[in-house]
Amino acid sequence: MSQRITKSFVDKVSIPKQKDGKAVQTFYRDSAIHGFGLRVSSGGTKAFIVEKRIHGKVKRMTIGRYGNLTVEQARREAMQLLGQVAGGKDPAAEKRAKRAKTTSLQEAFDDYLLTRKDLKTSTIHDYKRSIEGALSDWLNKALLDITKDMVELRHRTLGKRSHARANNSMRVLRAIFNHAMHKYEDAEGKATILFNPVDRLSRTRAWYKIEARQTLIKSHQLSDWYQGTLQLNNETTRDYLHLILFTGLRRSEASRLSWGDIDFIDKTLTINETKNHQVHTLPLSDFLFSLLERRYENRSSPYVFPSDSELGYLKEPKTAVQRVGDLSGVPFSLHDLRRTFITIAESLDIPGYALKRLLNHKDPNDVTAGYIVSDSSRLIKPMQQITNFIKEKIELEVAVDE
Repeated sequence: MSQRITKSFVDKVSIPKQKDGKAVQTFYRDSAIHGFGLRVSSGGTKAFIVEKRIHGKVKRMTIGRYGNLTVEQARREAMQLLGQVAGGKDPAAEKRAKRAKTTSLQEAFDDYLLTRKDLKTSTIHDYKRSIEGALSDWLNKALLDITKDMVELRHRTLGKRSHARANNSMRVLRAIFNHAMHKYEDAEGKATILFNPVDRLSRTRAWYKIEARQTLIKSHQLSDWYQGTLQLNNETTRDYLHLILFTGLRRSEASRLSWGDIDFIDKTLTINETKNHQVHTLPLSDFLFSLLERRYENRSSPYVFPSDSELGYLKEPKTAVQRVGDLSGVPFSLHDLRRTFITIAESLDIPGYALKRLLNHKDPNDVTAGYIVSDSSRLIKPMQQITNFIKEKIELEVAVDE
């Protein structure tokens, strides 16, 4: 709609109504200055705009909101911008370029998380903890002000306390810079960030070598460990520890289990959100079926292991893990339970492909595995074998194969 845009007009212009619950915008073009206009949204915002064809495409640029700018101020700003366009410039691109050069680490990090829609909630939490914990004093710095020397020094400083924390923080920072290098451009469409300062750690071989942990609960320790868990007052935590040992699930996979993931008819549990993004279905051994059936009969939440936390499900029970270690004399971590499950499975000579399915391991270089369709029912026997081995060690009645 073409209309002389004046203060009186802007004050009186009607606010469009939402359509089907969605926001609506109405545009008014000024009859005196071609390219100058007003945008009115159903939320009540009135903003001045400039529209012009640049390099064959119509570009729209917001000048500012009415109230922050008067009509006359917006008109003068519009004439200035339109003059730049007439001179062959792209004001919108130059504005983006200016903003790209001053983008802070916090802004780039927020943009990275917004773009990476595939990241799990737990991964986002870990990334935030790494950046906000190790690089909090850099959050307001422009990316262009973060140098290779700064990265090298901070990595070394963090490494004095924890090699793993130093590496993890810099890996997240590297991902943010890689994202920014492809995202932020100048007015000519060229990258404003030309290098990733974290790459120096690779070139100078400064990354700390982290030895993979090999700890687990040995066979002769299982009985003491199990008796230690029985002394926990919290049944939910106790059952959580037992389920991880008897399934080999990762701690987050076990924590997020909901009753919709349990099939008592087929006697299976399913993890839909996994590390390798492949749905993971496991048959329930007799021990697991009894544990879940008992919990289901006394359920009070959609989650198998509920908690009063904001998440609604059990987080890592560090206090309980420490207490069981103290009571049993068997110090352990939750991942040790997964390693224990794997070690038992290997000791029972379970076939390689069955073992991979039990652990939901995916090897992209294994072409043969791609042709093998493994039904979860084929895992019933190995799952019960592992359960029987554990039950024998903790002196529970062992199921007899029919």
